[in-house]
Amino acid sequence: MDIFNILNQERTSASADLASKKKVLETLSKLLSRDIESHNQEQIFDSLIMRERLGSTGLGSGVALPHCRLADLQRPFAAMLVLKSPIDFDGPDKEYVDIVFCLVVPEESDHEHLQILAYLAKLFGDSKLCRQLRKARLPQDILNAIQHWQQSAVA
Repeated sequence: MDIFNILNQERTSASADLASKKKVLETLSKLLSRDIESHNQEQIFDSLIMRERLGSTGLGSGVALPHCRLADLQRPFAAMLVLKSPIDFDGPDKEYVDIVFCLVVPEESDHEHLQILAYLAKLFGDSKLCRQLRKARLPQDILNAIQHWQQSAVA
């Protein structure tokens, strides 16, 4: 899988200064709504909040993967934040989160959704990559680190 089919520089932010889970989800919704014509920021936010109510999307080790399904979406989209300071994301390990990758997929996209989440778990399970992401100061730093990881994972 090539993560850059769903993530781009315009939906990526380094050193984001956000102090709560709600602010993080609002920011991610705003980034995503720029490219998703079928849904506005509020609709995306509401869907992410509804998913979080089912259980935290905190992955552990300081990473969260908020995600949701959207009706009338043609393909998956993603946005990513590396936070300036970790926040409480109600994760299972009670560890605060500073890397947040948000995924929205078409409502009927069961198999693809699970494939992407499995890939992201592998990606963010790499502690070396996560250390590099935490040092990122620009969106391009984040994308470069992920691209390097993808290339070495294929090799």
